[in-house]
Amino acid sequence: MAGIAHWLFVIPLAPLIAAVLNALLGRWWIRKRAHWLAIPAVAISFVLSLFVLAAVSGSEEPLQQTLYTWIPAGDFQIPVAFSVDHLAAIMLVVVTGVSLLVHIYSIGYMHHDPGYPRFFAWLPLFVFAMLILVMSNNFLLLFFGWEGVGLCSYLLIGFWFRRRSAALAAKKAFIVNRVGDFGFELGIMLLFLKTGSLVYHDVFAKLSSLSQGTVTLIALLLFMGAIGKSAQVPLFVWLPDAMEGPTPVSALIHAATMVTAGIFMVARAHPIFLAAPTAMEVVSIIGALTAFIAATIAVTQFDIKRVIAYSTVSQLGYMAMGLGVGAWSAAIFHLFTHAFFKALLFLGSGSIMHALEDELDMRRMGGLKAVMPLTYWTFVIGAFANAGLVPFAGFWSKDEIIVGSWVGGHPFVAIVGLVTAFFTALYMFRAVFLAFHGVPRYDRHLHPHDPSLSMSLPLLILAIGSLIAGFVGVPPEQGWIHHFLEPVFTDATPHEASLSLTIGFAVISTLVVLGGIWLAAALYLQRSLSPEALAQRLGPLYQLAAHKWYFDEIYDRFIVQPGYALARGLWRGVDVAIIDGAVNGMARVVAATAQAWRRLQTGLVANYALIIALGTVIIVGVYLVMGSTLFR
Repeated sequence: MAGIAHWLFVIPLAPLIAAVLNALLGRWWIRKRAHWLAIPAVAISFVLSLFVLAAVSGSEEPLQQTLYTWIPAGDFQIPVAFSVDHLAAIMLVVVTGVSLLVHIYSIGYMHHDPGYPRFFAWLPLFVFAMLILVMSNNFLLLFFGWEGVGLCSYLLIGFWFRRRSAALAAKKAFIVNRVGDFGFELGIMLLFLKTGSLVYHDVFAKLSSLSQGTVTLIALLLFMGAIGKSAQVPLFVWLPDAMEGPTPVSALIHAATMVTAGIFMVARAHPIFLAAPTAMEVVSIIGALTAFIAATIAVTQFDIKRVIAYSTVSQLGYMAMGLGVGAWSAAIFHLFTHAFFKALLFLGSGSIMHALEDELDMRRMGGLKAVMPLTYWTFVIGAFANAGLVPFAGFWSKDEIIVGSWVGGHPFVAIVGLVTAFFTALYMFRAVFLAFHGVPRYDRHLHPHDPSLSMSLPLLILAIGSLIAGFVGVPPEQGWIHHFLEPVFTDATPHEASLSLTIGFAVISTLVVLGGIWLAAALYLQRSLSPEALAQRLGPLYQLAAHKWYFDEIYDRFIVQPGYALARGLWRGVDVAIIDGAVNGMARVVAATAQAWRRLQTGLVANYALIIALGTVIIVGVYLVMGSTLFR
């Protein structure tokens, strides 16, 4: 099994080959057969990832493979090398497994789209970039994959680039992520300046020689990158708008690639964060704020994909909470379970859109349970898992983060986690009741039905995963996944909660979730409470959530508009007035001079002879008058 280390390079290479071939030949030769390359390529990566998982589980040492030296420049030596430990092995299975299901689903979802080969070029390229990020053994190669997933998200969010909203959403995602990446780049540069290396092993070994302030600064700069990539407050605004891309892309971004990159990076760099307690506090507080704010926004949205998108932001907040309080295994455990139910929810919403001709507003749905039973039941399983109801997948990992926060001395974070769980259950079952129950409110000319096999099969597989994936973490802190990740987080202090405390939190958490489901049923199923009356009673609080806590308006008022005004001023005051003025002025001087001298070019030989004679007379005259002085 150890021989699998020699084949590590195939895991990212296979999707890269499919992406390149589809990009070069897809439009003219491959066309509607583009998935013939992409799906087998990702399947190869998935199978190899399973072998890698098995190989790693039998050893405490990571699998290593060095391909070549990427940047040889004196002491600056960066290899293209892979290192797959237990953390990377878990991520490999999540990335390739979910990506494979998304690829299969896309056959049915995208089959009418004229950009079919282009779609199956960008999708495996996305997988390639994420795999490089996960498998890298140094920060620079990780950054290469980091920027790769950013580029692919830009291409896929703006896949329907002729639609203005899609183009704007892609641009927004790209620009907002640049803000976080700026800090991430500074953190990487500071790491090299202080340690002389970017290889993980070397960097972590030299941390003890750095001052506390330096380590804290590096950790905060690295986390700034995670804030952008994993959509944390205040840089989460790009993720809901990313719904402009095709739904399979949303599933891939939210479950397996883009947004999980920041969480993985912090977990990978956990020795740095462990050495910076202040940075850890910042991570936990940002995570708690993100989880709560996004959950309150989700309650007020009517676009089904945006509800799920804000749910992703909130669940990423839970993961950041886990990282910040030192519950490292719990955070990765939640990333693992979240991949199943979030991909399921997005693909389920895609099934609804497919049936209702791209309808997204839940107020124009209803009654779909009877005509789309498979979509309904799989969506409900995903909703239970996302809400965190026992025994679905999300319950085990979410509760472990809450208990870890409490035991780790962060009661505020734990309470925020419980309050957020209430809102999570409320918005998830608000979506279920509005979309699937009640009387049909969609166009009567439509005849919705469950999707084809290529779309149904991934829904079924992900539903099973959403139901049972949490059991890899049972019993809490002692499950398979905890023992599997032990070699990675050996330097972390374990959070040991008593059995009574664990059960107590489980009971409280379950009651909170049931409370959220009850309120959703009272408002949108039984109609015993009026949603409009409740919104009116809440007044400013409801408006705050409905306007997404005014983050977009604040950015527009204090960053976008001033930036636009500054750019416009520079354009008119510097570019047009000074630079263009200097260049154009010079051209006008030359033109005026030429215009004046043009009169001398008459084409008459007599005039030229006269001028020559006059010139000769002037020169001779000057010579005679001043010659003795000039040539002395």
